[in-house]
Amino acid sequence: MLVTQDKTQRIDRPLLAWNGFRAFRVARRAYEDAAQTQCSFYLEPVDGLPLPAFKPGQFLTFSLLFAAKGAAARKLIRCYSLSERPTPDQYRVTIKRALAPSEPAGLPAGAASSYFHEHVHAGSTLQIGAPSGRFHLNAESDTPVVLIAGGIGITPMMCMLRWCAQHQPQRVVHLFYGVRNSAEHAFKAVLEEMALKQAQLRLHTVYSKPLTEDGQGQDYQHTGYVDLALLKKTLRHIEHEFYICGPAAMMACLVPDLAAWGVASGDIHFEAFGPAMVSLPADVTQVQGQPVSAPISVHFQRSGRTLSWSGQQSNLLDFAESHGIQVESGCRSGSCGSCVSTLVYGTVGYDRSPDFDLAPGQCLLCVGKPLEALALDA
Repeated sequence: MLVTQDKTQRIDRPLLAWNGFRAFRVARRAYEDAAQTQCSFYLEPVDGLPLPAFKPGQFLTFSLLFAAKGAAARKLIRCYSLSERPTPDQYRVTIKRALAPSEPAGLPAGAASSYFHEHVHAGSTLQIGAPSGRFHLNAESDTPVVLIAGGIGITPMMCMLRWCAQHQPQRVVHLFYGVRNSAEHAFKAVLEEMALKQAQLRLHTVYSKPLTEDGQGQDYQHTGYVDLALLKKTLRHIEHEFYICGPAAMMACLVPDLAAWGVASGDIHFEAFGPAMVSLPADVTQVQGQPVSAPISVHFQRSGRTLSWSGQQSNLLDFAESHGIQVESGCRSGSCGSCVSTLVYGTVGYDRSPDFDLAPGQCLLCVGKPLEALALDA
């Protein structure tokens, strides 16, 4: 049975630091890797009021309005992890430019990341939603921590590392960081300096394709990938809290492997960018795209259309878009809340509870599936 959300359920929504979007000015920007594909943006509130603290590991939601050459302006919603510990006057995010993939051919580069890298500079103004997200460090615990990052998944880990250095300097922290080589090694000098100054920080850098000039033992410690075999070889025991953020392939293997190793499900915390599905054995799941026994009627109230759900799509957002119904969306993984919709009637199920905190009578289309006939205010 799926995790469900219907219009009669009551879920407490935590108070946000501010509602909607708030204007921020870019104070400066700086590249964090030799290849200049990962850029940090330092953000200050236009109103000059102090910024609320956030939990290390959370993200910001950006509302971007821009026009591609020869096209009408459009709005994109995107979420980016905070990459520095909380301060009252400034936030920082670090964004990797998503290039067009070589396979399959014809797919475009990331629109939002390209916009940041090409058009957002010191003095630019951005509309930003308050920090949110359930993927964050347990600040009440002093259990040794294992942070596992793949590629740009290092961004929330930088925030956690900085927070621990300031507030829990005696807490043992292992960082396993997997990248291809030194050209893509973000925060390299910063991490090496932190490891020298913090006796409790153990740095484990893994290169999958080292450059000729990369030296093992100097630039990196291990060759290959961050996997269970490396963790077993490096960690003395499993009595740690694990936080994992990286590409879908790494997450899909590592999260279940940790559970199979015997790590308690409550000690495994993970976040995947994009619509990756990662599940623990204890999760209640259903195969994506599984046909239903009988078509389910889905009514989109604003567009005045009633369609039949056969179960071929993975979620209601894909279902709507496949029929030409445009719905605002961002992360497509149940985190940002951009595709939230009011349930007029009916029940929506989820493979896994969304990270976004839903108010009573709301559902998320990007990870939700109809369990019965329903109507949506969309």
